[in-house]
Amino acid sequence: MTQKRTPPLLVSLSLSAAVRRPRAPRRQRNRSQDAAGGRQSCPTRPGDSPFRSSPERALLSVVSVKNMTAQTKKRGAMENGDGGVGLGLAAFIANNEDVGPIVRHAFESGKPEALLHSLQNIVKMKEVEIEEICRLHYEEFILAVDELRGVLVDADELKGTLSDENLRLQEVASSLLLKLDELLEIYSVNSNVGEALATLKICLQVTSLCKICNRDIADAKLLSALKTLELIEKDYLQNIPLKLLKKIIHKQVPMVKLYIEKKVCSEFNEWLVYIRGTAKEIGQVAIDQTSLTRQKDEGMCARQREAEESSRVGFDVNAYTLDLEHMAEEAMLEFDLAPVYRAHHIHIGLGLGEKFREYYYNNRLMQLNLDLQISTSQSFVESYQPFLAQVAGFFIIEDRVLRTADGLLSESQVDTMLETAISKVTLILEEQFSLIDAANHLLLIKGYVSLFGATLKKYGYRSMSLVEILDKTRDKYLELLLSDCRKKLNYVFSKDSYERIVIKKENEYDTNIAAFQLEPVDGVPNLPYVAPFSSSVPNACRIVRSFIEELVRYLSHSGSTNIYDVVKSYLDKFLIETLNDGFLNLIHGGSLEFPQVVQIAGNIAILEQSCDMFLWHAARLCGVPRCLLEKPHSGLTARAVLKASRNAAYNGLITLVNSKIDEFMLQLTSINWTLEEAPEHANDYMNEVIIYLHEVVSSGQQIVPRDASFKVVSGALSHISDSITTVLLSDRVKRFNANAVASIDIDLKVLERFADDTYQMTGFLDLRKETSFRDCLAEIRQLINLLLSNQPESFVNPVTREQNYGALDHKKVLIICDKFKDAPDSLFGSLSSRATVQSARKKSLDVLKRRLKDFS
Repeated sequence: MTQKRTPPLLVSLSLSAAVRRPRAPRRQRNRSQDAAGGRQSCPTRPGDSPFRSSPERALLSVVSVKNMTAQTKKRGAMENGDGGVGLGLAAFIANNEDVGPIVRHAFESGKPEALLHSLQNIVKMKEVEIEEICRLHYEEFILAVDELRGVLVDADELKGTLSDENLRLQEVASSLLLKLDELLEIYSVNSNVGEALATLKICLQVTSLCKICNRDIADAKLLSALKTLELIEKDYLQNIPLKLLKKIIHKQVPMVKLYIEKKVCSEFNEWLVYIRGTAKEIGQVAIDQTSLTRQKDEGMCARQREAEESSRVGFDVNAYTLDLEHMAEEAMLEFDLAPVYRAHHIHIGLGLGEKFREYYYNNRLMQLNLDLQISTSQSFVESYQPFLAQVAGFFIIEDRVLRTADGLLSESQVDTMLETAISKVTLILEEQFSLIDAANHLLLIKGYVSLFGATLKKYGYRSMSLVEILDKTRDKYLELLLSDCRKKLNYVFSKDSYERIVIKKENEYDTNIAAFQLEPVDGVPNLPYVAPFSSSVPNACRIVRSFIEELVRYLSHSGSTNIYDVVKSYLDKFLIETLNDGFLNLIHGGSLEFPQVVQIAGNIAILEQSCDMFLWHAARLCGVPRCLLEKPHSGLTARAVLKASRNAAYNGLITLVNSKIDEFMLQLTSINWTLEEAPEHANDYMNEVIIYLHEVVSSGQQIVPRDASFKVVSGALSHISDSITTVLLSDRVKRFNANAVASIDIDLKVLERFADDTYQMTGFLDLRKETSFRDCLAEIRQLINLLLSNQPESFVNPVTREQNYGALDHKKVLIICDKFKDAPDSLFGSLSSRATVQSARKKSLDVLKRRLKDFS
């Protein structure tokens, strides 16, 4: 194989570029001379050259040797008096070929003086050419400098023009900005005037209403007016001296009472409309207060657990502190019951108390039935909160009326309304839960229903049927949650490039690494930081933590006493059936390259270590002390499953590397197995194999453990050895000679050199394995040694075979030896100097074949 020769000095390229620079147009050169103030360039005398010193002449002579023309080479050679040597040397230099053979020949023949004389003549000849080139182009260089100075003058003019335009632009913009400020001020005044007019209009309306209110005092103080009527009837009606006035008063008192009754009923009916519209807001506020109370209780329990954990290692003075922020009492719900109280008292004063109590109960029961009808224009996911808040607000109002309205409601009436509401809500929830197909929707509704039940319990109501319906939905929710998380993980895996992520900001490190304890390092490392995993690891951790949190949220407040065991079992199920199966599908999918599978194996190792973090997170949310997690057999089964998947990934690496090597080894069948001459270099397929193996080692060195990397590399080397042996055994190779064996021997030496360097320099030596990488090539090495041996028949000697050919199978050796034809193909091959050696080797090989056939 021929090697590329090193090109001559690259200085000649820059000189050629300078010589061939195009001349500027005459108009530009004149402008450059004018801009330079009329300064003229110094003329150059013919024959003058700036390169007059001997070292410079020698350098330029060597640099410009490759530009020598064929005519000059011939003339220089004739002048040297040694036309043959001069022409050959000049041709070698002009063609950029290696002059080493000529120099070696000159010294070996004992005539180096002629070579030196030719070189000196060539140098002198090229020195004249270089000086001629410099003389011809010296004036153009001066003109180019003058033109450059003209360009600088034009640049200064352009700079001044831009400065003037900038000043003009600022002047114009200043006036426009002043006008814009005036316009904004006018808009502000206009807005203020409009607001003033609207305010005056409202004030006029209020004044008008106040005048109406002042003219109709009796309408504003109906209870006082009723007491005044009673006083008139008891004390003044019979004592009025004027009959006409008495008659009028006697006639008007019943009419005024009837007016008061109608007025009170009208106000009460308005209150019914108002309170039904306000009940949803009241229920929402009450449910929010219940949620806040629950969060406070959970926070207190969490702080208590932290205090207990800290007490195990030592007393923490900050563990038992009074949190004043949560000492404030809950704000009492405010809603207006004054119209109810007024109507009740006025009806009692009129002697119609029982009639009003019946009227109140019937109207409120009718409103409850209307509230228990769900909206048909919206989905239940969008309307469940206002629906349940409306019902909660209704019973909060009835609880206040029961306690403060002096017998307006009875407890039996309230219990009847509660039974009606709970039965109707239970039926609606059962129907709607069967239609929901999203885990987050089911979780949100379940959480809100739980808060709804806790709110009713807070006000003294019981709702056991709600707890029962919530417990029935657990299995369906878990199925939906597993399905949603599986979709999220598949999406994360499909979008990951399986390259190590680079952390450039501190908040990225906190979000992707510190938040999941993926690195044991305390504090933020130097940025940018290259993590040992790809983007799917923190995303998968987020999904797993979200699964744990949503599962705990669903199981919390559901009546179960020990939810940790349930969470642990479903967490194990999720990690095994979803996360682990996702990795296995990627590994066995066959669409990934070696670096990607290496990164997947590293990702599995990181997530395997994160199993303890997942379990601790679940225990913390469930209120389980951390000391219980330290007991034997308290971990997750998924950790062992992920470890097995990691080993499967390493096996997948071996398969992937071997399949890639098979692509390179396909070239082995197309090489010439009957070479006439032994090659000097390794075959192309072996160079590609070495490059790929270097990539394999470098890709897995930082992620894959050394044991796994050792298995991958050793498996690849063993596969190469088996592949070469398989090719020699196959029908595709009918015959091969010693030169082909020598070619394979060169390939094998290159591979052995790689094996030794990799084993010693990459840390595999520290593993102290019983076999090295070179041992993986034992079979093919022993086979090549046998074929190149001068006495191949020694293979049948048990002692020699045990020492030198222990890895060879005699059946394979027989098949390969039958194909090995060491005799030359040419007619004159027997006249070579190796004829005697080849004849002896052929005889020994024939003996080996007979012995092996007899043995078989």
